[in-house]
Amino acid sequence: MKALHGLFILLGLLSVVLLAISGPLYKSGTAELGTAFLLLRWAAYIGAATFVLNIIWYFIRRPQGLVAGLSGLAIIAGGFAFYMPFSQYLKAQNVPAIHDITTDTQNPPEFVAIAPLRADASNPVKYAGEETAKKQRQAYPELRTYESLESPNELFSAALLAVDKMGWELVESSETEGRIEATATTTWFGFKDDVVIRVRSTVDGSELDIRSKSRVGRSDVGKNAERIREFMSLLKPELR
Repeated sequence: MKALHGLFILLGLLSVVLLAISGPLYKSGTAELGTAFLLLRWAAYIGAATFVLNIIWYFIRRPQGLVAGLSGLAIIAGGFAFYMPFSQYLKAQNVPAIHDITTDTQNPPEFVAIAPLRADASNPVKYAGEETAKKQRQAYPELRTYESLESPNELFSAALLAVDKMGWELVESSETEGRIEATATTTWFGFKDDVVIRVRSTVDGSELDIRSKSRVGRSDVGKNAERIREFMSLLKPELR
């Protein structure tokens, strides 16, 4: 029975290890994306099994001292290894399966300097089209062109500061063209998502549109919309 309990604890450790290495293996180029996602699935499966088995063991055997502590750690590890992938799965079910988000779906900002960097990307640089636009408007109606009373130059400068605060890699900025291009890299998997910002003059001042697009994946699990919202929240204070 002790050996069986030891196995349950080791499974908890294994689930966390699989979860922890899935992203870095892909990010480093050691594993393909499919392999990384497979590791995530197995982390969730083993984590769920570990969580249930250790709880059953705990209530049947009523362990004390160190053994009880190890059981508790295994339960926490298994629950965590299951929750992380499963929460992402649930999130993906509640957002549209799109990966190209912009505040102007009729005339989205175009990638120029970044276009060559996406040559090998599975998602082409061209805007995804009206079907994506319709899904975006339904899911993220708050994402619209930002209008300002400031001059285009002032809005452009504020946008550059917000880009820096976001921690994106600046690829190109042209104040003359009113265009900023940058790349955002996700922490765990190292996914590359590209951003283009367009600033134009208006009768009353200026306006800004932003577009964020993933290089890989059919669904961005809401990440691009989240990125645009965060950028806008940083932009506004810069204009005060």
